[in-house]
Amino acid sequence: MEQKWDYEVGDVVKLKKPHPCGSREWEILRVGADFRLRCTGCDRQVMMGRRLVEKSTRGLTKKQGSEIG
Repeated sequence: MEQKWDYEVGDVVKLKKPHPCGSREWEILRVGADFRLRCTGCDRQVMMGRRLVEKSTRGLTKKQGSEIG
């Protein structure tokens, strides 16, 4: 069963595969059909489809600091 996450701007999402810099954590900058994410390791920004983000999410840290998952 796939877990449903409540994504919001400012949250940090932990993804399945690491970025080439080694970080797995991304800050959410934009939410919609596509997500704009900023790598917390090297500050690179990427756009990813919502389905891909939902499929590869392994954890979510809310912006106020309470961790989920």
